[in-house]
Amino acid sequence: MSTTNGWIGKSVKRVEDKRFITGKGNYTDDIVLPHQTYASFVRSPYAHARILSVDTSAAAAMPGVVAIFTGKDVAEVNGVPCGWLLHFKNGDPMKEPKHPLLVTDKALHVGDAVAIVIAESAAEAKDAAEVVMVDYEELPAVTDAFKATQAGASLVHDDAPNNICFDWTLGNPIEEVDAAIAASAHVTTLEFVNQRMVPNAIEPRAYNSSYEASTDKYTLYTSTQNPHLIRLLMCAFVLGIPEHKVRVVGPDVGGGFGSKIFHYTEEALLTWATRKIGRPVKWTSTRSESFLLDAHGRDHITKADMGFDKDGKITALRVKTYANLGAYLSTFASCVPTYLHGTLLQGLYTTPKINVDVTAVFTNTCVVDAYRGAGRPEATYLLERLVDLAALELNTDPVELRMKNFIPPFDGITQPGYQTQVALQYDSGNYQGVLKKGIEMLGYADLRKAQKEAAANGRLLGIGISTYIEACGIAPSAVVGSLGARAGLYEVGQVRIQPTGKVSVYTGAHSHGQGHETTFAQVVADKFGIPMEDVEIIHGDSEAVAFGMGTYGSRSLAVGGSAIVKSIEKIIEKGKKIAAHKLEASEGDVNFENGKFTVKGTDKSVSFGDVALTAYVPHHYPKDLEPGLDFSSFYDPANFTYPFGCHIAVVEVEKETGKVHLKRFVAVDDVGNIINPMIVEGQIHGGLAQGIGQALFEGADYDENGQLTNGSYMDYCMPRADDFPMFETASQVTPCPHNPLGVKGAGEAGAIGSTPAVVNAVIDALWSAGHKVKDIRMPMTSERVWRAMQS
Repeated sequence: MSTTNGWIGKSVKRVEDKRFITGKGNYTDDIVLPHQTYASFVRSPYAHARILSVDTSAAAAMPGVVAIFTGKDVAEVNGVPCGWLLHFKNGDPMKEPKHPLLVTDKALHVGDAVAIVIAESAAEAKDAAEVVMVDYEELPAVTDAFKATQAGASLVHDDAPNNICFDWTLGNPIEEVDAAIAASAHVTTLEFVNQRMVPNAIEPRAYNSSYEASTDKYTLYTSTQNPHLIRLLMCAFVLGIPEHKVRVVGPDVGGGFGSKIFHYTEEALLTWATRKIGRPVKWTSTRSESFLLDAHGRDHITKADMGFDKDGKITALRVKTYANLGAYLSTFASCVPTYLHGTLLQGLYTTPKINVDVTAVFTNTCVVDAYRGAGRPEATYLLERLVDLAALELNTDPVELRMKNFIPPFDGITQPGYQTQVALQYDSGNYQGVLKKGIEMLGYADLRKAQKEAAANGRLLGIGISTYIEACGIAPSAVVGSLGARAGLYEVGQVRIQPTGKVSVYTGAHSHGQGHETTFAQVVADKFGIPMEDVEIIHGDSEAVAFGMGTYGSRSLAVGGSAIVKSIEKIIEKGKKIAAHKLEASEGDVNFENGKFTVKGTDKSVSFGDVALTAYVPHHYPKDLEPGLDFSSFYDPANFTYPFGCHIAVVEVEKETGKVHLKRFVAVDDVGNIINPMIVEGQIHGGLAQGIGQALFEGADYDENGQLTNGSYMDYCMPRADDFPMFETASQVTPCPHNPLGVKGAGEAGAIGSTPAVVNAVIDALWSAGHKVKDIRMPMTSERVWRAMQS
């Protein structure tokens, strides 16, 4: 790592991995505080039940028990809030029932917490929790979003008629879309379920909260993706504690995939309880609790119609979706099936008329919120399944049909951004480019010939194409505020130059697998022309970092990195003033490049380190210029960024069993400028595994009583390495025109395009043998595929 410039674009190995692979990571469960106590929860075994009584007397007498609290003890405490306000079509605000820290009258899903037991050890807390006696009256449960809205369905919340949280629409007037559909030469209709997913991070959620009476201050260690947001929500909306009295630390986090964005009841409850008992309280979720309680993803029931004219041009898209929100509103639940989903239904196509209608529904299930991709995978699945199915119905090549309907290339600078029918304006794109590159890598024409030969020999070979676009690096705070966001979506970056020329960077972004300590350091080292080892990245501690909005929505470099660049620019500008004084030159004549401030047209220069030392030892210093070299910046993005790409799957389906073999997978992604190609490729690989996992293996299954029937690794099928071929990946670069790095975001891309590619490939394989199946419910197990062939 001795090179001092040119770090951007290099595949540098992740610097943080040394501590991870040597077992030196510091996770929340590793933290044990003086006088530590441990918590265990009494949780409802029923999805819907009235709580008649809670008897804690036997548990209180158990060895090691320090305290037991029930819903009555925290009844006056506000519940955890939802961070995004939506309205019904008629303008009424969404139904927003309280999400209590502990339930008092009714449990609304399996695992709803009735009591917390705190003891000297985790084992003693668990033993005591098992003898808390709760008398329940079981009530009928609802788990299906559509059925929950029908007459006679049991109500989850008495103040939400028909279990509807809100209804919402976006796009062209429905009358115009209906007319365009009716006038179309061909209409492809698809009814499908985008099934519920369990996030399954390697590290379960864990919290450890303490209170220091002498200073009246709290500290919460939490496995979170955004410490400052947790502090804001918990202090301002739940516990009413002044923010300066609370330190929130997100140490190393073993994966999140969205599930650790949200403010969970346990965080606030442990913070409340630590003051009550005067000792630290720690809770680490069991894997069983993770399955039941970590916010799930997806869960849409949809009917969609796509119209085409006689030449194969798309005329209109009409979408009706029932979105399951679970029993309560999670932090960003309301925006996922709406502004993160409906706004992406333009896809890559020039569709002139679009209307999406969403009914958001409460059910007796775990809360549903953002899961890798968050609304965008659902939108892509809908569009790409329709386009591929239309190609089959029209007997048209799916590549040709897409090319015919793609938005023409535009860079967002010499050509304006593309204004969609569903609110967003894309920044830049070359959608034809990624598809062309994908089919070239695949050898598409030869593979189609091989498919025909396979069909003639009784083999089912299928090719599935998916092209996608996503919106990430979430847009200006004023814009999202007008759409219901209850927080700003900027980011903060502080860059502090030490007197020795070393650099400390404080970022509000949080790393939980993305490699920020490497990529952010690459950006800083590149801009300053210094070695990477001279840069340290500090994140995850509200006491060290002034503020920040965390990591989600593929925003880290686009928003967090841009905030850092703004501070770098301020430092260079001040550095030029100092260098000009030292070099006895005009500030306008000083250039900064490769770690040196140089007077133009001369060999007179001063190093970055010399300027840093002068800033802190200002003996020979410009008059009226403050000492020091330390700047903070807030970056509020001008727009979303819009990564896009093409994913292609090749499968073979066993005729006798329906088993799907994924033979090849090609992914061409355009994520704008790339800071570290190796890390980007790793992010793509991880996303592909999750997206393919949804298509073939994963899915939460509730029975009619609201019991999660596959709530463990014995029953919930996760993909393994040998389920995948070697991924064939490539990139195209269309820079983002509105952030200083030209980056777009890569963390969720793989999970967005891959799922429909695999499903399309299976459907294509069946059609090649005359099985004109329109849809197979995911995950496409052998049994489901076999039954589809028999039907």
